[in-house]
Formats: sequence, C-alpha cells, structure tokens
Amino acid sequence: MNETSAVSLREGERLEPLSKHTSVIVGNGCAFNTDTILLADFSMPKKGERCADFGTGCGTIPLLWCTRSNPGQVWAAEIQPGACEMARRSVRFNGFQDIIHVSEGDFRTLRSRENIPAGSLDLIACNPPYKEAGTGCLSATEEERIARHETVCRFSDIAKAASELLRWGGRFCCCMRPERLCGTLLTLREAGLEPKRIRFVQQRTTSAPFLFLLQANRGGKPGMTVAPTLLIEENGGFSEEML
Repeated sequence: MNETSAVSLREGERLEPLSKHTSVIVGNGCAFNTDTILLADFSMPKKGERCADFGTGCGTIPLLWCTRSNPGQVWAAEIQPGACEMARRSVRFNGFQDIIHVSEGDFRTLRSRENIPAGSLDLIACNPPYKEAGTGCLSATEEERIARHETVCRFSDIAKAASELLRWGGRFCCCMRPERLCGTLLTLREAGLEPKRIRFVQQRTTSAPFLFLLQANRGGKPGMTVAPTLLIEENGGFSEEML
C-alpha cells in the first residue's frame, strides 16, 4: 500500500482502508457504507471483463473490484464534481489509473462521453437512490439528496442506460430496499434486463431483511435463483461471512 504522505488530503478528508493494500479517500459528504461493500462483493467481475459503476461516489466499488479481481476496463461514472475529484485521487493513489476511468457527468451520457460502443460491457453495478421521487424527507445537503433520493434520475433511467451498454447476456447488479422489490423487478424486465439472482440481507436472525442484492441479465430467460440470506450479525458480533 502507498504511504499516506503520497496522497494529498484536503481539509475534512481521510483515508479509509478497503484492504491491506487499498484505501479510498472519504469525507466532506462523500463516503461509503455496508451496502456499498456488499454490492461490490455481489457484483465482482471476472478476469478481463469491461465494467461500469453508475454513481460511483468516491470510487469504492471500482477500487474493490480491482483489489479482489482483475477486470479489463472500468468506467466509474459520477455526476458530482467533488466526488469525481476525490475518486480520481484515490485511483491514482492505489495505482489503478490504467484500469479505472473516472467519468464526470450523467451516467445516461456515459456512452457518448467516453465513446463506449452500445452493447459492449460485460457488467454494470449501481447503488441507486433508495427513495422514490416525492417520498421521504429530503436530506439536508445536495450531495446526500442526489445519493439518497431520485432527484436527478429514476431507477427506470438506470435500467434503460444499463440495457443500452450491456452486451447480450451482460449482467446488471444493484441493491435496493425490500419495499421496492416489486417495482424494481418490473422496471428491469421492461428494460430488457431479466432478474436472475437475488439475495436478501438482514442484520440478525430476529430482524426482517433491510436490503436485497439483485442481478439481472440482458436478454436472459425467465427464472431466478434465491441465495441464502446474508446475516450481518451472529452470536453478538459480525457473522463469519460478513467478516
């Protein structure tokens, strides 16, 4: 891992370790949470695959992909300039600048902006806003509103853009709150992305799931597998799998 002195940290920023050899710059309203880590693991690319991360934030998912796998090229799309700048510094700090391309702007224009041919990507991940437009109390800051509420885009926009970029059989992976399960499945199918794999996540055995991880394949045949539920806590601490 690089020395902390090799990266320029701004006021309010810090390095958050992702592994023994990889760290990401967080702070000033840009960070990651457990959902991000779980989605990165669930969507882990295969060797040489061309991938994209919609709404990459500080770049945690692409960094984890490159730490644990060996993807070909990764486009990290982010509309917020501050987050993009932090992600670029994290990419350079960890030495992944030849693999991860941080692209500032709306993910809906990623294809034209980066000259990515339609139907050429193997995998796309997205940790989308959980609150539908017009629901819930809006977050205090603009950064949080964009990340948590459908103020800039709707899930249907994400599904449409992913379908255009993915090859036939390519995978789209996302996470979402269980109360939006029905709408999520319908939206993906309408976009030509067939739900194929789902896994629910719950804090402990006595609580209901708070999240689901979902994979949908472009042009896939109907039929979805349900993986065993992932428990975050067990016997008073993190579960073995979570650790």
